[in-house]
Amino acid sequence: MALWGNRDSKYSEGTVNVNLGTDEITGTVGVVTFSANVEPGDVITVGAGATYGYAVITGVTSTTLSIASTAGFVSGLTTVSDSTYNISEEPIYTLGDSIYRAPESKTIGFSTSPVFTGVFGVDEIEVGIAATTAYAVGHSGWVGIMTYIDTHGNLRTKHEVLVAGGISTTSDADDDSIFPDS
Repeated sequence: MALWGNRDSKYSEGTVNVNLGTDEITGTVGVVTFSANVEPGDVITVGAGATYGYAVITGVTSTTLSIASTAGFVSGLTTVSDSTYNISEEPIYTLGDSIYRAPESKTIGFSTSPVFTGVFGVDEIEVGIAATTAYAVGHSGWVGIMTYIDTHGNLRTKHEVLVAGGISTTSDADDDSIFPDS
């Protein structure tokens, strides 16, 4: 795979278990079929809104993923059990950027905490829908977003188009609470 693709949610069926000692992620038996849906170079985000972290996938079998590094996971973790996850084709180079370091609050819990950072695949429809919200972005593509509360208590959003272009999103994408598909 290239340094990035165009799918913000490639696969997220079932749950996963992460062993940070062996750099392996296993899927729910009988539910997860990685080999048909995942490729080396894809990015796995573990936990709702990257609660636990993320990594670049280096190897794929039907129920196990090998990851390049555990550096993108929250410090101190050794294992994660029965967690939600999302596999995307987001730009690999953003994983080393301290601005977008885990944990991110991209999805669940978002309505109670509007302050987050993250990289999102935003298609043209999502750009149009978000245009009248606090999360408006200037262009479709892979977009880095950082929100914060200013000294007056106002929500502020900074965004940066990291890779412009055609993103393919799905209705179950992990960013739908921020960038709805309709």
